[in-house]
Amino acid sequence: MREVRADGYQEFAVARAGHLYRSACLLTGGDTHLAEDLVQETLGRLYVNWGRVSRAANPAGYAQTVLTRTFLAHRRRRSSKERATDVFPDVLDPRTADADMPLRLTLVEALGRLSAKDRAVVVLRYWEDRSIEETAEAMNASSAAVRTRCVRALTRLRDLLGESLDEYATP
Repeated sequence: MREVRADGYQEFAVARAGHLYRSACLLTGGDTHLAEDLVQETLGRLYVNWGRVSRAANPAGYAQTVLTRTFLAHRRRRSSKERATDVFPDVLDPRTADADMPLRLTLVEALGRLSAKDRAVVVLRYWEDRSIEETAEAMNASSAAVRTRCVRALTRLRDLLGESLDEYATP
């Protein structure tokens, strides 16, 4: 029979897994399989260090930091046998797709074309609504580096998206 942890890890993992997965999807540029792997690795690392994590002032923020660092480490060590692709095998069911799905897909595609660190900055600052200092800590970088990377990443996103967002604007 499986043992249930009495120290709150299981409740924390269940409560945060969906949010971590959404963030991981954004970090990976829509690669849902890699996002699942990153969340699993993140939750595994949290499990091992749960005694320390549970005493942290913000365990959810700690988990997000672990996810971001796991993603950046994965990008650094990616095998030369792996090839990036812009073709995803998953097909959306049009009956369950939201009305803003084309906008979401456009944004995820543009995020996928940013470098790993630029993507991490955009996700942490604008999706996670973290401060510059929190983002710098999560990325193990200086605040100045985060500010610079934010400006460059947003400029790159604007260049990538160009006029394509105009069709989604509502009058």
